[in-house]
Amino acid sequence: MPSLNHKWIQQLIDHKLSKELMKGQFGLEKENVRVDRDGRLAITPHPKAFGNKLDNPYIQTDFSESQIEMITPSFDSIDETYRFMEALQDIVSMELDGEFLWPSSNPPQLPEDHEIPIAQMNDPIEDNYRAELADKYGRKRQLLSGIHYNFSFDERFLRQLYETDIGHKEYKEYKEFKNAIYFKVARNLLRYRWLLIYLTGASPVFDKTYIERCVAKGEPLDPNSVHFPNMNSLRNSECGYRNEKPLYVSYNSMDEYVHDLTELIHAQQLLSVKEFYSPVRVKTVKGEHPLQELVHVGVAYLELRFIDLNPLFKIGISKETMQFIHLFIVFMLLKKDEPFSVEDQKLADLNHDQLIMEGIKGCLHDHDDDGATMEKTALICIEEMQEMVSLLMPMEKEAYLHILDKEKEKILHSELSFAAIVKSDIQESSFLSYHLDKAKQYAKESAQNGYRFVGYEDLELSTQLLLKAAVKRGIRFKMLDRDENFVLLTKGDRNEYVKQATKTSLDSYSTVLIMENKIVTKKVLQQHGIRVPKGEAFQSLEEAMSTYPSYLDKSIVIKPKSTNFGLGITIFNREFSKEDYQKAFQIAFEYDRTVLLEEFIAGKEYRFLVMGDEVVGILHRVPANVVGDGVHTIEELVRDKNKDPLRGRGYKTPLEQIQLGEAEEMFLKNHSNSWRDIPQSGEIIYLRENSNISTGGDSIDFTDEIPDSYKNLAIQAAKAAGATICGVDMMIDNIEVEATESNYSFIEINFNPAIHIHCYPYKGSNRKADEKILDLLFGTNTD
Repeated sequence: MPSLNHKWIQQLIDHKLSKELMKGQFGLEKENVRVDRDGRLAITPHPKAFGNKLDNPYIQTDFSESQIEMITPSFDSIDETYRFMEALQDIVSMELDGEFLWPSSNPPQLPEDHEIPIAQMNDPIEDNYRAELADKYGRKRQLLSGIHYNFSFDERFLRQLYETDIGHKEYKEYKEFKNAIYFKVARNLLRYRWLLIYLTGASPVFDKTYIERCVAKGEPLDPNSVHFPNMNSLRNSECGYRNEKPLYVSYNSMDEYVHDLTELIHAQQLLSVKEFYSPVRVKTVKGEHPLQELVHVGVAYLELRFIDLNPLFKIGISKETMQFIHLFIVFMLLKKDEPFSVEDQKLADLNHDQLIMEGIKGCLHDHDDDGATMEKTALICIEEMQEMVSLLMPMEKEAYLHILDKEKEKILHSELSFAAIVKSDIQESSFLSYHLDKAKQYAKESAQNGYRFVGYEDLELSTQLLLKAAVKRGIRFKMLDRDENFVLLTKGDRNEYVKQATKTSLDSYSTVLIMENKIVTKKVLQQHGIRVPKGEAFQSLEEAMSTYPSYLDKSIVIKPKSTNFGLGITIFNREFSKEDYQKAFQIAFEYDRTVLLEEFIAGKEYRFLVMGDEVVGILHRVPANVVGDGVHTIEELVRDKNKDPLRGRGYKTPLEQIQLGEAEEMFLKNHSNSWRDIPQSGEIIYLRENSNISTGGDSIDFTDEIPDSYKNLAIQAAKAAGATICGVDMMIDNIEVEATESNYSFIEINFNPAIHIHCYPYKGSNRKADEKILDLLFGTNTD
């Protein structure tokens, strides 16, 4: 029976280790099979967008070409792990063309066994291993999918625990102690896994196209599906994913564990250590020889392999379930140790199978044979976990007790279990319809997340997009300075440092300085015969104001020498007052000690995104505007337009909110308008002359409409500045006419162009600028 080790608990309290106890590293691995629109197994190849199956650390295939595996890095919080898995689900879902991620552990409608495609890894050893598994277990069984919950205790906590009476008095070396801790938890988890299987099982119904002998044993639920009356998890049943026959190894120590596994491999009962399908495995850092590494390095983490995909949740598991599993692992650490001989393991297997087939009301098989029921034992576990929380986790007590109360209700009322809810929902529909509807619902949610990288929404959107593209093709990333959007990208032995998505090693510092300085940019372009607007520079407001009479009747642009995102720019293309002229310079001087005054070039402004020798995208940016309805004021219309979820602040959304500031007010005044005016229905009211997206403008894609002659000029301008990645702003009279010496003019070159406006324009196609950056840094994405 469960029993807390109060000696251990007192040691934790005495050494002030309660807070450290709940720290750890968390990771998830998740398999989903792909299905077509009708819910049949998709037999198409693994999407090429995810790159090499062996190299991508985040998105791989499992047994079948149709079975995608998503893997999070390890994080020090459940929240981060959960969000990253959601991001992976979004990334994968967005790449599936007419296909969906099946949300159940149980396979969908299946073809004949030989028609299920085995994953082609282009590696003889891996390909042979999968072929042998197919012969040994059958391809249909291999399509059972689930979640692996990976956990390790905080290293600092374990070292501190070793220094208490718990550790150094019994173990000579820290590594020996650490291994013993993990083996103790593994033993207890294996013994009491039946409870976690009950609380997480969510695959009670399966399709009639599954293994014939299993279908024959079941009872029909609808014309195309089968169930066993009390079964909550097919995957954990005798028809599920387990070794051909029971295999038992010692969990007493590392040496015994490795010895027994090695013997099983030598006896050809296992193809390799990977085929040891224990519900709980002790793991080392990933390498070519895991058993050798276990001996030399020791246990790195535990892998819980029996968690079902839960179709009630988008990523197959809820955050609360993850938190409960964590609490249960800690409980297994603090519970008194019990022997775990082969006979104990057989009893644990018996309890496992009984729970699956008979539910939680049956008797618990134990050496004591005291007639305890599973339900009674489960309630004792919850009560002792509540005691553990109350003694050691006062800060989180309320939240954790709430989680435990909900699990207790599932034990007392089996109709509240996940499996019962899923089965009830299926009965109102069908196995196929229920899961296919869920698959489509979650795909829609991923599409709505669209541009967001879940868990990294605080970053500039261009950086979010670049990181999502990196994950998709298997490029690792590390945040170096989150506030600065500074990241390290790694593929193989190649490292690339990137800031704000487009500041890379591809452009030299001198190139950046050229583009940053508008005076120097103009001179460089002029030297290469490229047309730029005329103008002059000022170092003081007094100097600038002295020129007012000279420009009184001219169309002009006033802007800081070094600017980006349209900051500090004012455009006058009609009559303006001296007061307006002065205010425009005051605004510009807030951003730089030198301010430029240039002639205003007629035509429309276009942003050319140049990457390498290619124009990746072209946008016409429409200045911030609203459309009248004859009822609301301009100010009200702005506030309403800003409610669009695509609009936000700080470059974290595809479009920026329209500001209600001085520049906008001055522009309205110059056009005889005010915030309180009510425009007529359909009347367009512009709020700025400059068309930057960063000041509320709309982005319209023109990449396919603009002639190559203008694109070639943009590439020429970028090369003149020595730039690999830049945004070239050009005024064009008429895009239906080829470029001449006088029908265009360059405004500026931007050293840090926002790529999100080309990936998610207000109108037009996604130009995949994020992918192009990775192509330039790491080469094209090939399988």
